[in-house]
Amino acid sequence: MKISKTEEDGIVTLTLEGWLDTQAAPELEEALKDIRDDISALIFDCSALEYISSSGIRQIVSAHKRMNGNFALKNVSDEILGVLKVTGIANRIKIE
Repeated sequence: MKISKTEEDGIVTLTLEGWLDTQAAPELEEALKDIRDDISALIFDCSALEYISSSGIRQIVSAHKRMNGNFALKNVSDEILGVLKVTGIANRIKIE
């Protein structure tokens, strides 16, 4: 998995590319640790995300909690959205 980070006006966007699975989840966890406390919002751009496992969903929930709800997913594919709906995450996290 590849993670790219951009920051603009206090908003950090992490672009996720590839598979967010058990092997890649620790990499995302490390990237989240590098997010400063003064960041106002966090966005995961999922336009290049091909697959997500329960480990990846755990990282999404962790990011949402850390940002006190100032978190969103954008450019989510139908396949990933289906997984998020089945797990109930789609009802709790902003998806653009």
